[in-house]
Amino acid sequence: MYRKIAYSIVFTGLSLVGYSQSKVVLEAQTYFQSEKYCEAAEKCSTAYNKLSRKGNMAKKQKADMAFKTAECYRMTERYREANEWYDRAVLLDYFEIAPEVYFYNGEMLRMMGEFEKAVKSYQEYQKLVPGDTRADIAISSCNESKNFVANKSRHIVENQNAINKKEIDMAPMFADRKETKLYFASSRPGGTGNDTDPRTCESYMDLYVSVIDKKGNWGEPSLVDNTGNINTEDNEGTVCFDGRSKKMFFTRCPNVKKKNLGCDIWMSEAKGKDEWGEAKMLELKSSDTISVGHPCVTDDGNFLIFASDMPGGYGGKDLWYTEYNKKTDTWSAPKNMGPEINTKGNELFPTLGKNGELFYATDGMKGLGGLDIVYANRVGEENKWENPKNMGYPINSENNDYALIQLDEKTGYFTSERKGPNGEYGADIYKFRMPPNIYDLKVIVTELGDKSIKIPDVRVTVKGSDGSTWEGYTSKSGSVFWDKKAANNQQEALRYVNEETSYSIAIFKEGYHEDKKGSQFTTVGLNYNQNFIIEMALLPKKPIRLPEVRYPFDKWDLLIDSTINSPDSLLFVYNLLQEYPGMVLELSSHTDSRGSDARNQKLAENRAKACYKYLVEQKGVDPRRIVPVGKGEAEPRTIYKKGDEHFASKPQDMEGVEEIKLTETYINQFKTSNKNLFETLHQLNRRTEGKVITMDFNPETAPPANPKLLEYVKYP
Repeated sequence: MYRKIAYSIVFTGLSLVGYSQSKVVLEAQTYFQSEKYCEAAEKCSTAYNKLSRKGNMAKKQKADMAFKTAECYRMTERYREANEWYDRAVLLDYFEIAPEVYFYNGEMLRMMGEFEKAVKSYQEYQKLVPGDTRADIAISSCNESKNFVANKSRHIVENQNAINKKEIDMAPMFADRKETKLYFASSRPGGTGNDTDPRTCESYMDLYVSVIDKKGNWGEPSLVDNTGNINTEDNEGTVCFDGRSKKMFFTRCPNVKKKNLGCDIWMSEAKGKDEWGEAKMLELKSSDTISVGHPCVTDDGNFLIFASDMPGGYGGKDLWYTEYNKKTDTWSAPKNMGPEINTKGNELFPTLGKNGELFYATDGMKGLGGLDIVYANRVGEENKWENPKNMGYPINSENNDYALIQLDEKTGYFTSERKGPNGEYGADIYKFRMPPNIYDLKVIVTELGDKSIKIPDVRVTVKGSDGSTWEGYTSKSGSVFWDKKAANNQQEALRYVNEETSYSIAIFKEGYHEDKKGSQFTTVGLNYNQNFIIEMALLPKKPIRLPEVRYPFDKWDLLIDSTINSPDSLLFVYNLLQEYPGMVLELSSHTDSRGSDARNQKLAENRAKACYKYLVEQKGVDPRRIVPVGKGEAEPRTIYKKGDEHFASKPQDMEGVEEIKLTETYINQFKTSNKNLFETLHQLNRRTEGKVITMDFNPETAPPANPKLLEYVKYP
């Protein structure tokens, strides 16, 4: 049934009238013109073998039989045999009569994945028929086949062995809202008729149904209830339902000897559970020889899309539509869906997606080979669709792929004629699913102001918008990592971070100020894998070492020269206050021990006020959030010594490390022996530090700032 409606028999009329024909040739011609391809293949090949190639007429007859044999194999989708016979026809110069021999041979080669050979065949066709864009598209598709595979989607495609037989199984469709009943067409034994379809070499097709069990597995298919004369001795298939599953539309292709009758769309209304009323044919065509089929109906049952070869199309089979008039109980005259959807090739098997997309199969667009599944987005609320896009590999293959339905946005079923589990080509039903995106989370906790200091044993708590929550503790390296949960005897272990979920992270450790802000991340809208690495910081309950701020000798101006930009160094304080709006910071300046205590005290106070004035007057910081303090030389800095090396920051590994307080006595021991170290240690004492006074600043209740903090003290 699929082949009946899918392809036009372009060369049926090429019987070489006027030539002297033997009985065997006439018999082969008759079988071919009657579309009895299974028997015609043998008849035509026999005629070919009996014909001589001597003489021009005999050669043309022999070539004609080779071509028709190839066509029979093409129609029954035996690609390798078709390719061999097309080659014979080419060697007999049949392209002089029908250049399409090159095009169809290219199609067979592409179906077999032999893209380089296919391109050469298409190019030969182009030389003879330069205006046929089908060859341009086919060549482009072959050249880009590697890109299709390289850019494959993450879909997983699985043959539905529980449903499929070695015969044709095609065009699945859900028959109920709960999507527990799957209708499809099959040529398996046990159908309504006992004869073999001469077009497919298999039994005539009937509609079958499979019901899903409690474990989510499809049960053994059975024939659809036949109270409404649904299944007959003809071919039935390609079924669809309205949104309430009250109306069923399906294709029926009659087989009447010596008559070339096209397919029709029939409709039946539900009578009760799993029972259907008498089927009625829709009046959609002007001639019995026209085919209409592959129905696709909107939920309201009033807008029907279908495939047809009726006049007025763009080439091959096109998608058309008709609308139901309830008052007159009639369907409107069919209208073509236009060049936005249709091409010079064939457009078949339309279905509607969960978000209103139109899925269908075409061989007239760039793709992998044969029929490829594409989708077009709906235009607003109209019954109009645009911008079709290829579904890509692995849903599409080098072979025919068609009739896709969605279970949800990431899961569904379709038909493919790719090589099956038994190593043979044939129409089977496949399931596709998009596996969840894989996310993992790594949280790194460092000391605020110094990312080189990693904090171990920090409790990290993660909460998801889906109600999930979990926690862990950072390692010695200051990090904690989550990906999979324990399997719990499941086939696939669950993951901590899931799709379409937002998460918040909180961290806590004794001896550090509470991080009230936390951190957030989300997977909402992400359609790719992601490794989330979240860096967070805790503020220790100890002085904060701020970036170095320098001043000219014996002055408090913020130094700007080729080595430092002191105002920029203070941006750390500004950003810190911005990040923690509840913070009140004591900003203290220290000097080295050289000079008198009183002089150093005043110098330190003015240097602290210089920082305060810059942040308040230049950066707009609330003055109540900074307390400038000058500490002179009273509080020498603590550094760390290992061997002969001195470190300003505390090493992660304290083995063999000695804590050193930079007193004047300690520094003076290097005054003559190591002048550079002597000056460096003094410089380390000349520092600006921050100490958190509170993390609960409230601008509504905080007292006013002391205006005298903006005034420098008298110095010497």
